[in-house]
Amino acid sequence: MTDSELTREEVLKRDIPWETYMTAKLINSTGLQLLRRYDHRPAHVQSALLEENGVAYVRVFVGILRDISKQETVEYMLAMVDEMLTANPKRARLFHDKSFQENEDVYRPFIRLLSKKNWFIQEKSCKILTLIISARQYEEIDSEDPSAPQKKVDSFNEVLRAVVDWLISQMRSPAHPTRGIPTAVSSLATLLRITKVRAIFIKADGTKLLAPLITPASNQQYIQLLYEATLCIWLLSFHDGAVEAFSTARVVPRLVDVVKSSTKEKVVRVAVMAFRNLANKGNFAAELVDLGMPKVVQSLKLQTWSDEVRSLQQLLYTVRADY
Repeated sequence: MTDSELTREEVLKRDIPWETYMTAKLINSTGLQLLRRYDHRPAHVQSALLEENGVAYVRVFVGILRDISKQETVEYMLAMVDEMLTANPKRARLFHDKSFQENEDVYRPFIRLLSKKNWFIQEKSCKILTLIISARQYEEIDSEDPSAPQKKVDSFNEVLRAVVDWLISQMRSPAHPTRGIPTAVSSLATLLRITKVRAIFIKADGTKLLAPLITPASNQQYIQLLYEATLCIWLLSFHDGAVEAFSTARVVPRLVDVVKSSTKEKVVRVAVMAFRNLANKGNFAAELVDLGMPKVVQSLKLQTWSDEVRSLQQLLYTVRADY
């Protein structure tokens, strides 16, 4: 079985010789004790252990990914962390506990693993990083707090750039033929909620790779990809720097084609939300009128759509009246 076919459930069936790693001084006795209590135990037992001593477990898990390079063990630990966070995404907050030392970087092991030539490792590292980053308070991420140590701020900005660079590389040349691009777009749909990530993505010219994904879709797999790609466009539309990038990539005509042909309400709704933002920027409102959006919006309004549709309709009619 290749690494691209591995599943988390298959990986978690392995027996890892933790005692050997303690003998080699790659984990200490406390770490070994924690692992013995946790490994291969029922979900309710693991949940209770994380509730009782979650930060200690996170420290052990991150330490193993930092210090141990054996592929089977790395895959196992990533599967364990993925299972932990999938069961309860709020556990990602454990990685930001105040008890961690200032120089204890919980991101670096996962950043390093993104470069491994192993899709299972790359995909799980991406998913975990996305959850950890998004669990950090947005106010803390986006604010320019003068009291924050500059070294810490710079370090986190480097983490964001590294993750965005990897996501863009997947969109340009996916490591997995069917899952590379969906994995990247799904991660972006979460991370672009962060203002700094929007700026990094636009500066890295990611919009031109995202735009071709805004195209009418027929099957369920591509509808989900279209929805998440459109969600990314909506999030980027809050950023003033997106105006030029959207114009160059012809994002608006693509979105209009999707709205005209899509039957999925969630896709149309998020596209209309993007239009509502863009109508106040550049010449996008006039472009929407030229592309026939007032008639489309009128049709949507008859389908009892949301306030965003009525608001967009009013704005577009105002623009058309000024022509």
